[in-house]
Amino acid sequence: MRATYKLILLVIIACLSSILIYHFVDKVEPIKEIEDILVTQNKKELSILSDSYSYTAENPKIVLNPYEISPLTALLIFETKDLTAPTITIVGKDEKTTITNTFTPSKKHFLPIYGLYPDTNNEVLLTVNGITTKLSIRTEKLPEDFILPNKIEKADTVSNEFYFFTPSSKGYTAAYDSNGDVRWYLTESFIWNIQKLQNGHLLLSSNRLINPPYYTTGLMEMDLLGKIYYEYTLPGGYHHDVYEMEDGNLLIATDNFADGTVEDTIVEMDRTTGDIIKTIDLKKIIPVNEGHNLYTTDYDWFHNNSVWYDKKTNSITLSGRHQDIIINIDYDSLEINWILGDPTNWSQEFQKYFLTPIGNSFEYSYAQHAAKILPNGDLFLFDNGNNRSKTEEKISADNNYSRGVIYHIDTNNRTVEQIWQYGKEEGSNFYSPYISDVDYLGENNYSILSGGHSTINGKVSNEPAGLTNVDSLNSIFVEIKNNQPVFRMEFPTNFYRSEKMNLYGNDRYFAGMGSRLGSMGETETAHKNPFILWNKEDEKIFTKYNLKIYKEVDRLVVSGTFKKEDHVQIILDSLFKNKTYDMIISKKPYTAMCVDIFNEEEKQNGITVTKYINDIGLKGKYYIYIKINGTVYDINQYIEY
Repeated sequence: MRATYKLILLVIIACLSSILIYHFVDKVEPIKEIEDILVTQNKKELSILSDSYSYTAENPKIVLNPYEISPLTALLIFETKDLTAPTITIVGKDEKTTITNTFTPSKKHFLPIYGLYPDTNNEVLLTVNGITTKLSIRTEKLPEDFILPNKIEKADTVSNEFYFFTPSSKGYTAAYDSNGDVRWYLTESFIWNIQKLQNGHLLLSSNRLINPPYYTTGLMEMDLLGKIYYEYTLPGGYHHDVYEMEDGNLLIATDNFADGTVEDTIVEMDRTTGDIIKTIDLKKIIPVNEGHNLYTTDYDWFHNNSVWYDKKTNSITLSGRHQDIIINIDYDSLEINWILGDPTNWSQEFQKYFLTPIGNSFEYSYAQHAAKILPNGDLFLFDNGNNRSKTEEKISADNNYSRGVIYHIDTNNRTVEQIWQYGKEEGSNFYSPYISDVDYLGENNYSILSGGHSTINGKVSNEPAGLTNVDSLNSIFVEIKNNQPVFRMEFPTNFYRSEKMNLYGNDRYFAGMGSRLGSMGETETAHKNPFILWNKEDEKIFTKYNLKIYKEVDRLVVSGTFKKEDHVQIILDSLFKNKTYDMIISKKPYTAMCVDIFNEEEKQNGITVTKYINDIGLKGKYYIYIKINGTVYDINQYIEY
């Protein structure tokens, strides 16, 4: 009987609650929705294709920057009566910077034009059935904050490919030719790695964050026009590196935020569905409390910054910056094959996995990046060289160096020999305490990017530039062929990764809607959901807390400025139910490199934080409330899923 009365009472309270909540429902407005980049480009493409008929090779339609994020590209559209394979030539300043490409035969032609110069009347030659038409394509100036190289050295033997860079501080994702001229760039922010897929498209990070300081929602597959074919999202987001397997699936460096640690999870994603088909949790393979260096934190005990699959050995190679190790794991059994690194701070149980150094020139790597297996089985990586020690600042940054280094590994005898390096001879000017890259370009042909150099008060810094107030930044890119530098380019900024690639790798333009695969999962709710009977309307909270609330295609975004002691929750309320989400007031809740300490200004004025609430598990209309320090504020807006 008591249970019945209790149920009736709850129903009455719920009804009263709904009356109190919705009595101003006529004032409630839908929340502002930010148009997704895929939606924007799909609209743009419909506009392009709606007027794509009756153009000829002598008078083609020219669409500059067709997807509005790649200013030095264009799309040529025309028709021919017969199947024809047109050729285009983008005239450069010399033979090596002139680009020529012949396209697949067709009657309806959509020709992507890559490699235009900025602020130029570019000369483009279109040849169809032996007849050449000279076209002029005018481009706009570069943005004022664009980073240009301040030093270029090249040999006559340098090839005609282009050098791509992704920024870690100031700058744009961009490609430069052998003269140092900008020939391609993106206006949207895409960090981390850039690589060319087997189908000729580019693979980059998403332009959206999933968690601070730098974890993105996933990856984007696009062409150089800026057309996005797929956005791949996943619950732990993406950071640092991704590897395309032979079947097209993606091995992705990700996170499992629910575990309270970061950068220690790798997943294999089915490229056709976005489903996660394999998860590798490094906490189940190696200990989190061993092998620490000076950068280790409880959150970021391993700091995986590279992923590489080797088909010959069916193994993956990972780089743990905060344990100074490169670890190779059998992909099926997940058993450790070998570990390369300084064995200091490791227990006897794990000493057996460490390779034994041989040879007179051997040096360990420290805080390394970009580990990869070469075609002959050797290991190539960027040795940042932090402190040249795991336990102390053994060497100052002014006397330190970074380098690209190749190790030969004998798995039978469990030995490792250093067989090649470049960078030590350059001294501290080549020292980068974070980020950077190496790549294999062909036999005896390598590229090395020392991308994280900075100075403080004229002295070389031993810290990542983003954590200190630096007075200069520098990146040095060097291409080595047959042990001789053949190309060198320096920039007054820090770059994360570099790639040397042809602009044309896939000459086919595919019209059609870009799509999203995968899911970021359901956002965790607070353990206790407040029962809303009274709420307060106060438009001043938007100004007081610098609140910004909007909807993206797949999530709600709430940001504001709060002090460390503030307790903030977002409440989504519908009839008879609500969902409550905690907003963590932290500078970097999943930080890789710093402790969450507020300075005096931040203690007084607060910090800006953002909460993302994914649409998974939500359906229907929800009214939005903000609870700040015990007071529930009605913002008179709703979101509908």
